Amino acid sequence: MKKLTREDLYSLEDYAAMRDEYRKKIMAHKENRRLELGENLLLSFEDREIMQYQVQEMLKAEKIFEAEGIEEELAAYNPLIPDGTNWKATMLIQYPDVEERQKQLAKLIGIENKIWMQVEGFDKIYAIADEDLERDTAEKTSAVHFMRYELDSDMIEAVKNGAAISAGVDHENYQASLSPIPENIRDSLASDLA
Repeated sequence: MKKLTREDLYSLEDYAAMRDEYRKKIMAHKENRRLELGENLLLSFEDREIMQYQVQEMLKAEKIFEAEGIEEELAAYNPLIPDGTNWKATMLIQYPDVEERQKQLAKLIGIENKIWMQVEGFDKIYAIADEDLERDTAEKTSAVHFMRYELDSDMIEAVKNGAAISAGVDHENYQASLSPIPENIRDSLASDLA
């Protein structure tokens, strides 16, 4: 997937005029890219459209219009765009109650290394997690992790030919699986592959 450049972005003025409609379009698109694993874990698969929206929102919120500031935002968000051989996702651990969330984050250290995707007929692929920075401490894990799933050429071909995709978590304190994932999400993920 092609990375974003300044030429792909709307000016602050143009974006303000179109923001409501654009946001509705992106929220609908995101529905095909959100995968719940159990009650408390969400994988939100990123792509170019979603990252453009994120950049536009940051530019608007921070009132960034100078080239240097725009380039900084692009540098922050472009790594989350799939490269054609992978899926990239933001993983959110979600417990509405703050105390419960803190308790669970202490139990879920290392969970980011136990989340898998599987193309039908192939072995599980475990995420390469948090390449930007370490998000675990000795006491707890973070509620947010960034994941990359690398596929080989045979897996990519199988997905493009309609193979089912499954997903799951194999952590000692949190297990969940979805086999297969919903078709709308499968098809959206297939579009990330070259």
